Amino acid sequence: MAEAHQAVGFRPSLTSDGAEVELSAPVLQEIYLSGLRSWKRHLARFWNDFLTGVFPASPLSWLFLFSAIQLAWFLQLDPSLGLMEKIKELLPDWGGQHHRLRGVLAAALFASCLWGALIFTLHVALRLLLSYHGWLLEPHGAMSSPTKTWLALVRIFSGRNPMLFSYQRSLPRQPVPSVQDTVRKYLESVRPILSNEDFDWTSVLAQEFLRLQGSLLQWYLRLKSWWASNYVSDWWEEFVYLRSRHSLMVNSNYYMMDFLFVTPTPVQAARAGNAVHALLLYRHRLNRQEIPPTLLMGMRPLCSAQYEKIFNTTRIPGIQKDHIRHLRDSRHVAVFHRGRFFRVGTHSQSGLLSPRALEQQFQRILDDPSPACPQEEHLAALTAAPRDVWAQVRSSLKSRAEDALEAVEGAAFFVSLDSEPAGLTREDPKASLDAYAHALLAGSGHDRWFDKSFTLIVFSDGKLGLSVENSWADCPISGHMWEFTLATECFQLGYSADGHCKGHPDPSLPQPQRLHWDLPEKIHLSISLALRGAKTLSGNVDCHVFPFSHFGKSFIKRCHLSSDSFIQMALQLAHFREPQRRALFRLAVEKHQTLLKAAMSGQGIDRHLFALYIVSQFLHLQSPFLDQVHSEQWQLASSQIPVQQTHLFDVHNYPDYVSSGGGFGPADDHGYGVSYIFMGDDTITFHISSKKSSTKTDSHRLGQRIKDALLDIACLFQDGQHPKLRCRGLQEEDSGHRCGSLPCHSGGSRAPTTPTNP
Repeated sequence: MAEAHQAVGFRPSLTSDGAEVELSAPVLQEIYLSGLRSWKRHLARFWNDFLTGVFPASPLSWLFLFSAIQLAWFLQLDPSLGLMEKIKELLPDWGGQHHRLRGVLAAALFASCLWGALIFTLHVALRLLLSYHGWLLEPHGAMSSPTKTWLALVRIFSGRNPMLFSYQRSLPRQPVPSVQDTVRKYLESVRPILSNEDFDWTSVLAQEFLRLQGSLLQWYLRLKSWWASNYVSDWWEEFVYLRSRHSLMVNSNYYMMDFLFVTPTPVQAARAGNAVHALLLYRHRLNRQEIPPTLLMGMRPLCSAQYEKIFNTTRIPGIQKDHIRHLRDSRHVAVFHRGRFFRVGTHSQSGLLSPRALEQQFQRILDDPSPACPQEEHLAALTAAPRDVWAQVRSSLKSRAEDALEAVEGAAFFVSLDSEPAGLTREDPKASLDAYAHALLAGSGHDRWFDKSFTLIVFSDGKLGLSVENSWADCPISGHMWEFTLATECFQLGYSADGHCKGHPDPSLPQPQRLHWDLPEKIHLSISLALRGAKTLSGNVDCHVFPFSHFGKSFIKRCHLSSDSFIQMALQLAHFREPQRRALFRLAVEKHQTLLKAAMSGQGIDRHLFALYIVSQFLHLQSPFLDQVHSEQWQLASSQIPVQQTHLFDVHNYPDYVSSGGGFGPADDHGYGVSYIFMGDDTITFHISSKKSSTKTDSHRLGQRIKDALLDIACLFQDGQHPKLRCRGLQEEDSGHRCGSLPCHSGGSRAPTTPTNP
């Protein structure tokens, strides 16, 4: 989500050692280091790697094979065709009384070798099967005979009950697209937005690039693709994120919202207790790899590597480059409330604290009357400062307050107990949602520790939210965790009739530990400057959130269109205000689907062009074409937030208990950041951001255009064969649409409620 802004701000004038000069590290060395990092990740977890490495087999399958060989040997049969006798000859001679032991060891060694060969064969077969992408190109709802055969073989070779990382060794390498295809697709993508003169000039540059530099740069990428598992991911993380010197706030963080229309409890400490407990339950499942791997369209497993850094992770600032610090475990959370920092333990000798015990600890913090120390209240604004500034100040801070800093950076995650309410209100539903989004994205500039992998935000009225740092993983990873958290804390853990967590307090628990910061005078000025910059950046962000309830995913499906492509085309219509017709709209949707499927199969152009550009900088090759590609501004950055665990929510009986998604900052100073989520079958929630300082953007104006575009497009397909579109949710003005069969909202707004648990 937030990576759009980071990619736009990417400047490749940094060396691998951090010097502000042209990249000069040998490309072969960089490729070697990429492969080394890739292999280190595979060796990090021994036992889990063993279990996932033998998948789809299991240790029990080795025992079965060994027993079968022993039985055959007992029946005077030799399934090894003489190999076990050869193995016995190589074993030490311990005397006649140990002759039977040598036979058992020989059988065990032969069984291990045969078992390993079978597992290797399964891995190779599964990797070859997963390299097939023909099923992506087939029409929706239709499946050819080859694809049916492929799917059956995948299910056979995939085994049963895979763990989170079970498929990692069987996933094919990220393919390097043809450089000719990438350039052709790029030219197709820019043709509609360039004048004839500009397009002709871009085409000349592209042909010159293919003739002079393309084949050489492509050769290095292919070399890296054979050595490392992914030819682009580590470079993307380093050059787009970790080398960015901009503030993380707005630029590299995004937010996730609570339920839109309901709040399970108004008790702040109780909501925090259940939410923290649910998050730690998710971490427990993650450590045990009990989370099923994500399957693309229910068929093809996706890489699960990004799940490793959800918890116990902090982005540490550096002068020229940040680095990700990940701990194997952490048994506390860092809590911020009214300018004070606390360390709250999450475990006792008997295990994870109950939700009621956690509520008790958070309530103790809320009841603590002690004031914040001088400058402590605004200390976290330093994490919103430019990264090189924060890196310098952090060195001084660490020398004077190392224990307090370690308690924050070494926490499982950060918790902010806000003193203000948030969420949808009856009095002003639109403004309240916009303020809710702004509070999650930026806060007050000093009440989030933006370096942490994520911050759980609990408002005074019990509303929840999440602020996520983007460098460690993409939005679907945190979205998966957030879905589990909301469903677990609301439906599984639940609340008592008085709004508190179920269970009983534990008076024997020690008080939360107040963190003390020894802040020297020279840091005071840095904190003040960081706070001023954070407030300026926060005040310049214009957030707008609205649920569109005239129709949703069910209507789009009845039009036989892809829901994501439908919204993407509506965004283009809203932003560029082009006239569309039904046939052209279908054609545009089909084109978007083609591009989407190409990207899903590793044939997209964005990452490929990025990697080609990085190699050109390593080799000191100037390419006007690549320079132009990476100087473009993204005026409209959009992202869909997928709902991945629909089984956790009952959208038919409890349609209000669905996550309302989240948003991110604009990718350009004169552009928009737009995200959207399908809430059940009949509502789409949009999150829009832009800069108030721009005279070319207005989040509310774009929101109105999106509504108009959606209704105009729906009119094209409202031809009598579809039932009248449903209308529910927030009251909205007439959008000025021209189709009489599409009703406007006529009901009153709905305020948050505190219902009994479904």
